[in-house]
Amino acid sequence: MVMKVLRQNRWVALLIGALFVSLSLISLLGMQTKAEGEEQQQDMPKFVTAAPAPVNDPDLLVKDASTKQDREPVNILSSIVFQEWNKPGSKSHAFSNTKGIGLAENGYWNSQQALKAADEKKKPSKSQAADGKPAKQKGTHVVKSQTESLTPPTTLFFTRTNTLTQDQKAKATWTYDLSAEELLLLQKIVMAEAEGEPYEGKVAVANVVLNRLRSANFPDTITDVIYQKHQFSPVANGRLKRVKPNKETIKSVNAALHGQKEVKDDTYFFLSLKLAQDLTVHHSRTFVKKIGNHSFYK
Repeated sequence: MVMKVLRQNRWVALLIGALFVSLSLISLLGMQTKAEGEEQQQDMPKFVTAAPAPVNDPDLLVKDASTKQDREPVNILSSIVFQEWNKPGSKSHAFSNTKGIGLAENGYWNSQQALKAADEKKKPSKSQAADGKPAKQKGTHVVKSQTESLTPPTTLFFTRTNTLTQDQKAKATWTYDLSAEELLLLQKIVMAEAEGEPYEGKVAVANVVLNRLRSANFPDTITDVIYQKHQFSPVANGRLKRVKPNKETIKSVNAALHGQKEVKDDTYFFLSLKLAQDLTVHHSRTFVKKIGNHSFYK
């Protein structure tokens, strides 16, 4: 009876066996997959999350690039700013502007600028000597700034060919006593002839009057030189009487009387080519130089 039942259910037993084998295979495959996953995970590199870098801390550097666990967070901005190639004076420095303020605002650059500024303050300026005193002015003529404090001389000194300074009076072959009236007249003729001319032009006009006073070819007094006929147009048109010498004119006359020369001692004529109606001097005399609108001749 039992055998009959077994023969009748043999197909059920085969089915159960096949199911058992399938389950065993599935279990084995699952274990193998899990093991492979664990091996693959063990082979993958481990990553370490770096902590946030502290702000304004330029001293954080990578300790050892070959040991991943010893790596410390790096402040990228600070590591760039404080590199040797980025210091002022290096060819690759590109972080500073014209005011000396760059990415390292409180660092190396500003300290160098402070030292440089301190050195500049210690250096004497061009207008000072090494001992801190004003540098001496050079020149062969009377310094213009000094003429403001000069008083006009009462005696003029000459040789046959030169107008001398007060310091050269020992060389004089003749002298001329200058009165207050003639001093004012000389100032007025310079003002009338050269009011709109530069300072040098005013000195040159005074030089011409003094050169004529010295020369044997012209009158012997300043008054006669100025009032000589057909010589100075302000005398003919009445401008000489109307003008009042200004400060620059007085200073230029004082400079000429003390020996400052803008034209040579043999210069006796001048005119404005724009205003002169008679150009005889221009065509018959030797041109010396031009100052402002006046051309000077000998």
